[in-house]
Amino acid sequence: MPHSQRPALSGLLLAAVGAIAFSGKAIIVKLSYVYGVDAVTVIMYRMLFALPFFIAMGLWAERQAIARANPLTRRDVLSIAGLGFVGYYLSSYLDFLGLQYITASLERLILYLNPTLVVLLGWVLYKKPVQPIRMVAMGVSYSGVLLVFAHELTLSGADVALGSGLIFASAITYAVYLIFSGQMVNRIGALRLVGWATSVACVCCILQFVLLRPISAAQVPVAVLGLALLNALACTVAPVLMVMMAIERIGAALTAQTGMIGPMATIALGVWVLNEPLNIWIGAGTLLVLSGVFIVSKYGTR
Repeated sequence: MPHSQRPALSGLLLAAVGAIAFSGKAIIVKLSYVYGVDAVTVIMYRMLFALPFFIAMGLWAERQAIARANPLTRRDVLSIAGLGFVGYYLSSYLDFLGLQYITASLERLILYLNPTLVVLLGWVLYKKPVQPIRMVAMGVSYSGVLLVFAHELTLSGADVALGSGLIFASAITYAVYLIFSGQMVNRIGALRLVGWATSVACVCCILQFVLLRPISAAQVPVAVLGLALLNALACTVAPVLMVMMAIERIGAALTAQTGMIGPMATIALGVWVLNEPLNIWIGAGTLLVLSGVFIVSKYGTR
């Protein structure tokens, strides 16, 4: 294999594995709920186990040349804290809440609308024009989600509407994070921003548990602790690093397109591990969502 091709192939592999690892989060959360624990407890343990790694990530980033040349200002610290609260803490908490009511497959499809939400927020906040083809593509994506939503609504009732609303709110908060973090990444560095912002989110999740739950609620089955550790390492820390390494090798656009394997991985894992249904409605909805997001990503720079 030519040496010049190795970074591209390794980047594609990192992007694919990272997308699959991210997708496993919903499966692990659903498995945790089987033991009778709630979203506050599950997300607390996930972030508690992940916190040391994100702190280490932030400290390592501070030693790099870009950090030494651009020391954090008070405004930077406040911005990072705000982004961590909205983009990681609030988004994750809403996601975990929503997973109590809907399937992992529908959750992943809703979250995968994120690129379209970034486009819409860019239009609302910065008056960025939206090309007609991207408007059509967004319509295709949302029709796919509505197709799966309508099917689940007939099977599970009002809980699906509540869960879908929570997941959609999660997607919006993360889109807000992406919009505003883009203004900081070039100056302070992506690894530095992710390390400290996620550390803020971890602390918020731990404080939330301390404030809302008695200490006795921390006594959970050993299986829940094992799932939380797996979620923290395999579905949180590892994919963050893999996706960032992939972006360095193949760029953000190709990394995002490779990440389209994520919804399909979630559906496959949901069927295999959780015995969730696999039918023509889910298949058609997934195809529509992926098609629309692909077009939005493809024409993202035009």
